Amino acid sequence: MLIYPERWQSLAKRYEQDRPHRMLALDGGGIRGLLTLGILEHIEKLVAEKTGQKLCDYFDYIGGTSTGAIIAAGLSRGMTTAQLIDFYQSSGKQMFEKAWLLERVKYFYTADPLKAQLQEVFGRDTNLFPDNLKCLLLVVTKNVTTDSPWPVSTNPDAKYNDPTRKDCNLKIPLWQLVRASTAAPVYFPPEILQWDPEDKAKTFVFVDGGVTPHNSPAFLLYRMATEPAYRLNWKTGEKNMLIVSVGTGAAESLGATAASPNRNIVSTVAGLPGELLYVIQVDQDTSCRTVGRCTYGSQLDREILDLVPRQVKPGMTVEEQYAAPPVPLSTDLGRRFLYARYNADLSASSLTGLGFEQLDAEKMQKMDDTDNIADLLAVGRETARRQVRIEHFGAFA
Repeated sequence: MLIYPERWQSLAKRYEQDRPHRMLALDGGGIRGLLTLGILEHIEKLVAEKTGQKLCDYFDYIGGTSTGAIIAAGLSRGMTTAQLIDFYQSSGKQMFEKAWLLERVKYFYTADPLKAQLQEVFGRDTNLFPDNLKCLLLVVTKNVTTDSPWPVSTNPDAKYNDPTRKDCNLKIPLWQLVRASTAAPVYFPPEILQWDPEDKAKTFVFVDGGVTPHNSPAFLLYRMATEPAYRLNWKTGEKNMLIVSVGTGAAESLGATAASPNRNIVSTVAGLPGELLYVIQVDQDTSCRTVGRCTYGSQLDREILDLVPRQVKPGMTVEEQYAAPPVPLSTDLGRRFLYARYNADLSASSLTGLGFEQLDAEKMQKMDDTDNIADLLAVGRETARRQVRIEHFGAFA
């Protein structure tokens, strides 16, 4: 039940019911957000065919980090994947390409192109109050001033979303919150937000949420929906909660070897952003699969495999266990939520397996190469065709 129904405005009727809930979590990853959109496009199609709903109506809570925050904000406003794909195709160069770096120096005190584009898409004066959204939204950013992750939710019942507070989160412009979540160090200047217009001490500096442990925000989304401190108190259980998580592509990075233990320091530092995202992604994904019940996901490693509960029999080899059929979703295993994880493997062998042997894997893994726009979208669409099944959503479909 809602604590303060009057605060929920136009969303009150939708959220006042005590019912099962569906959530969507979107990773960060720069221009590789187009891969996410390729997958979401297929989910959107399946959901529309099965339920007749848009993604903002089907999913009750959408969370995103960095490029995922752009997509999450767009969906929560009621945008379609086609509209978001068009935005990335027309604005991707200015948002992510290194070549624009020198141009951005003059934007510290003049016109920031990303700012202008976000204002155009989301509205200059659109804030986070429920009347401006079709569903709940979570945006992950990092407060550099306090050196801590700041996940900002639009849940009207949350402590810091009280409209009587001068520093109410909901008063922040949506475009500015998204800009804070996408302010990748080096690429963009930080976003400075004064939470309380009358108190300069509550002015903070924000950078990209991708440099927090929540670049993959699925488990954070679960916590903020269920932990009593956040005041949503949604019920857990395989029949009560579904989380769908969509990545921006992944590939293991091969580092030092026994034959060459001192890998070049320049290449090591250059690879840190991608390697960090990969480690965070795997850790958060594993947490979701152990607390929740995984209905689909790629193999995590050769010991725990994909953690999809299967009909395993004594004496089976590891290979036989992995090939065994999943336990039917009609059998409740007592997990906290159903969980599906969709993501593309951007390694050379996997791209070949997807039918893209002509693509350069190293180039595709870059988060700022806007020459990859069409290819990333194509890989996302093919990944979705092979991975996404409406049956993974169980009774929620």
